[in-house]
Amino acid sequence: MGIVATIMNTATGQPIQKMSFGRMPKPWASFTLETGELVTAERIDVGKPAPGKFVAPVSVWVTVKPRG
Repeated sequence: MGIVATIMNTATGQPIQKMSFGRMPKPWASFTLETGELVTAERIDVGKPAPGKFVAPVSVWVTVKPRG
C-alpha cells in the first residue's frame, strides 16, 4: 500500500499537488512536481486519522523556487 501525500509550499503554506509514494518519503528525498520542477522535501508531517478512518494525512513541505 502506497502513501498519498499533499505537497505543501513552505513559503505560502498552500498545497501544491497530491503525490503518491511507494513508502514514506524521507525529509531529504528529492522528487519532481507535475510542473517538472525538482524539489527536496524539507519536512514531513503525519497527522492523526479522522475518527473511524485508518489512513493518516501526510504533508510533505517543499520550497519552490520563484519563477521569473
